[in-house]
Amino acid sequence: MALRAYESIPGPREWPIIGSVLRRFTGPLQFFRELQATCGDAARFTLFRERFILFSDPALVDEVLITKNKSFRKGRALEGARVFLGNSLLVSEGEEHTRQRRLIQPAFHKSRIVGYAAIMAERARQWTDAQRAGAEIDIAVEMNHLTLAVVAATLFGSDVEQEAGDIAASLTVIIESFNQMLLPLWRYWRRLPLPMNLRLRAAQRTLDATIFRVISQRRADGRDHGDLLSMLLAAEDAENPQKRLTDVEIRDQAMTLFLAGHETTATALAWTWHLLGQHEAVRVKMKAEIDAVLGPERLPTLDDTQRLPYTTAVLSEAMRLYPPVWVVGRRALEDVTIGEYQVPRRTIVIMSQYILHHDPRWWPDAAEFRPERWLDEGAQAARPKFAYFPFGGGARKCIGDMFAWAEGVILLAIIARRWKFEAVPGHPVELNPTVTLRPKHGLKMIVRAA
Repeated sequence: MALRAYESIPGPREWPIIGSVLRRFTGPLQFFRELQATCGDAARFTLFRERFILFSDPALVDEVLITKNKSFRKGRALEGARVFLGNSLLVSEGEEHTRQRRLIQPAFHKSRIVGYAAIMAERARQWTDAQRAGAEIDIAVEMNHLTLAVVAATLFGSDVEQEAGDIAASLTVIIESFNQMLLPLWRYWRRLPLPMNLRLRAAQRTLDATIFRVISQRRADGRDHGDLLSMLLAAEDAENPQKRLTDVEIRDQAMTLFLAGHETTATALAWTWHLLGQHEAVRVKMKAEIDAVLGPERLPTLDDTQRLPYTTAVLSEAMRLYPPVWVVGRRALEDVTIGEYQVPRRTIVIMSQYILHHDPRWWPDAAEFRPERWLDEGAQAARPKFAYFPFGGGARKCIGDMFAWAEGVILLAIIARRWKFEAVPGHPVELNPTVTLRPKHGLKMIVRAA
């Protein structure tokens, strides 16, 4: 196989100096779709002379994330995220990332998630009880508030309930700032007293004050509250038992868990309700399964999620069509060959879940919402591993993926047992690809009895 130099990889026509900046930031999904359609599984482009390659073949993604992952580090957005996520699991690299993952992993063992599942179910029951038939709600906002309540309860117990509104607003400010981190010189102009920068600093101060307050209270208390914070405080490194997480390290991890632990699940659930509102037969079939397994009142446990295969398939298919994390990036630490392509040092490799999840080579009738495809074991076995990767992959796969799956299925089951949601006529539905694939105008829906 002849190797192809970076310069021989096809790419779009670009402006001098700025390259493809306008298209990347004004319509990234369409830009990436066009690159795949016109250039194939490898396309090169530049942003302010920085080199990028978009890979759209599962085999190439596998090389980047698995077999040659040591030749890469996180991309530019997460490099910039250190400003408010510190050196947490999401942004740390190398041996430090391995150490942190080893320390934090016990917090996501199945034995702990059993307890978290009970919290998820209770919060979902409370939300369900509060709804009223005929009410008009923004299901995207509601799911955001619900999953934030879940992650706050599982992370901090009941210690932050009074600040829930401020926490939600602050996290939204941080999420909306992610795209700015892709711009050159962001590290410098973020220091300017611009309204956007002032909002970001205020949001960080709010979250820091809350997190450090709870850490201080817990250290004085000394008890295991059965939540994630207790696990972080007690975490020991098996290779160095005297090495515990410092307050700053715990703050960094808590900030990351707050951000990642509610945003992706909220987005996935919002799009799931949107799809169910358009596909009544799917909703009826899912509700029949939920009723058969849980009956009219019983709250689901973690074990029950394994007895809800169609409900799980509905969530899986929603995350295929609307992957909450729609793109991942890695920067090459050295010259490296991926497939037949030579990737020069410092080039950023882009891999888009959105593109791969809609590729008809792996997904027949890719634009259709068909949960049944997830019940076909033969088709699943034949599909390449990275044709579907909503939680990433390799050494940096989301540490909380089991938590997220459990939360998604439990919340879906409890809510769908009592309610369905109809789209408000005329409300615009548009994708907003920031750090997650949010609905740009929210998702206004009317609550109806299921």
